[in-house]
Amino acid sequence: MTIKTKWTWLAAAALPLLAACGGSGGSDDDPVEMHTLRVTVTNLTANQPMSPVLVSLHRGGEAWQAGTPASVALEQLAEGGDASALAAALAASGGIVDATGSAPVGPGGSDSFELSYPAAADATLTLATMLVNTNDAFAGLGGLPVGALAVGASERFVLAAWDAGTEDNSEAAGTIPGPADGGIGFDAARDDALDAVRVHAGVVSHDDGLAGSTLGSKFRFDNPVLRVTVERVQ
Repeated sequence: MTIKTKWTWLAAAALPLLAACGGSGGSDDDPVEMHTLRVTVTNLTANQPMSPVLVSLHRGGEAWQAGTPASVALEQLAEGGDASALAAALAASGGIVDATGSAPVGPGGSDSFELSYPAAADATLTLATMLVNTNDAFAGLGGLPVGALAVGASERFVLAAWDAGTEDNSEAAGTIPGPADGGIGFDAARDDALDAVRVHAGVVSHDDGLAGSTLGSKFRFDNPVLRVTVERVQ
């Protein structure tokens, strides 16, 4: 098995949409070459559950770009853990296949997905999940090229948390949807002064001087927060 390890602090840039090339002389009875990817996600934090993970294979489109405002679909995931709009947006931009986990991934826990799809040289992988004891932190990969991955080969990534830039990191009671607070998730009104996706600065907490924070120091996290292994198994 060939294994490549990468320390990834910024999401991969999504690839532009590539035009599909039609074959000639083929038969409708020709078998379709199928590829299968296994994607395994592990939560590396001490006390930050991750929302059910979205894993999407698609051609073109991008889920986010550092330094620019988050889409509403990304905002819904980053503030409330709801990946449905982001999955729909990626599907509309050239979707191949996607899956969403059935439950949150707790600290130290893992989730695994197998995605089978007709061979596509331009296939890219996007993965995203929210750190639910935060205002709008998320982690993931954006637009990772996987179409040329050989059978038996795998790539490993350790990922930093992103700040969606859509909600002020006040940590105030009622603003965090995770079990530390049980507050409101997605709010269409944006109150982050920067309004741009960037690497998350981390939780401060009331133990460390943020007046009004509903979070204690046990909810702080250091980067990286997520480990992802992508393996071609067929």
